[in-house]
Amino acid sequence: MQNKTILITGIAGFIGFHAARRFLAEGYRVIGLDEVNDYYDPALKEARLVELDPRRYTFYRVSLEDTAAVDAIFAKEQIDLVLHLAAQAGVRYSIDRPDVYITSNIVGFLSILEACRHHPVEQLVYASSSSVYGSNTKMPFAVTDAVDHPLSLYAASKKANELMAHTYSSLYGIKTTGLRFFSVYGPWGRPDMALFKFTEAIANGQPIDLYNYGEMGRDFTYVDDIVESIYRLMQTEPVADPTFDKAQPQPDRSFVPYRVFNIGSHSPIRLNEFVALIERRLGKTAIKHGMPLQAGDVPESFADVTSLFETIGYRPQTTVEAGVNAFIDWYEGYYQLKEEVQDGA
Repeated sequence: MQNKTILITGIAGFIGFHAARRFLAEGYRVIGLDEVNDYYDPALKEARLVELDPRRYTFYRVSLEDTAAVDAIFAKEQIDLVLHLAAQAGVRYSIDRPDVYITSNIVGFLSILEACRHHPVEQLVYASSSSVYGSNTKMPFAVTDAVDHPLSLYAASKKANELMAHTYSSLYGIKTTGLRFFSVYGPWGRPDMALFKFTEAIANGQPIDLYNYGEMGRDFTYVDDIVESIYRLMQTEPVADPTFDKAQPQPDRSFVPYRVFNIGSHSPIRLNEFVALIERRLGKTAIKHGMPLQAGDVPESFADVTSLFETIGYRPQTTVEAGVNAFIDWYEGYYQLKEEVQDGA
C-alpha cells in the first residue's frame, strides 16, 4: 500500500475518474480537483464523483484558472505526485470557441506548473493528445516524429503544453511526463465522443454522421489500458538523457527530466468497422449519413508505442470488440437505472 498523496485534476472527467479509482485502490491518498463545467452533461460528472465515494478522498470544486486557489491547495495538501488531466477537450469545439482552449488548456496548465514550481512534487504527469501529430502522414505516429503542423487549436494547445512542460523542466527541474492519448473509450465515457454518440443514436433509431464517409482510421484505446499505463509510469521517473545531442535533438526526451509517450492500442480500425461492432452488440442497424472530412480532423491516427513498452513493459491490449461490449454494458445499465429513478421505481 502507498502512503503518497496524488493530486488528480479533472477527477470528474472520464479518464480522471478511472485513474482516481485505481490510485485509491492502490492505497494512495487522492486529492481531486474539478470545476465540473457544462461542456457535456454535468450530471454524468456528478455521478462519477458519487461512484468514487467522496468519503474516501478530498475534493475541491475549483477552476484551474484560479491560480490563488490552486496554489492554496498545493500549500495545504503536501502533494507528492500530480496527474493533470483537466482540459477543454474536443477538436471540433475548438473551431467554434478557441478562447476556451486558451483559458483552460494554456492558462490552466500554467497554474499547475507554477504550483509545482513553488511546492515541489516528485513528478508531474499530464495529458497531451494524439492530435499533436496534425497533418503528419507517416504511420504509425512515433514520439520521435516532429509535431509542428497542428490542424486545430486543441492540438496546438496540447503541443503548447508539452513545450511549457519542457521549459519548466529546464528552468526549475520539475520532472514532467506527457501522455499522447489516442481515442480513449470505455465505460463512463464522454457523450461527445464517437462510441457514446453512435451507441445512443443507434439504440434510439437516430442517424449517425460518418465523417470521411466512415473511412477515418482511429487507434481506439480502452480506458483501463490508459490507466494501467499511467499507473506504471507513475512508478518510474523521467531523467535527463546523458546522451542527448543538442545538434540533433530528439522530440521525446531531453537534457532535462522531460519525456513524452504515446498511449494507443497500436491497432487502428476504420469507423465503418467500429460502427459494425456497435450494431452487432445492440442488434440494430445504424442509419448512416456519409460526410466529408471536417476541418481540424485527421484521416488517420495510429500509435507507435515502442518507447512506452520499453519503459514500463506494458502496451494496451484490450480488443476493440471487448471494449465496445464493455461500454455498451455500462451504457445500458446506467441509463436503465436513471430511467428507473426518474419513473420512481
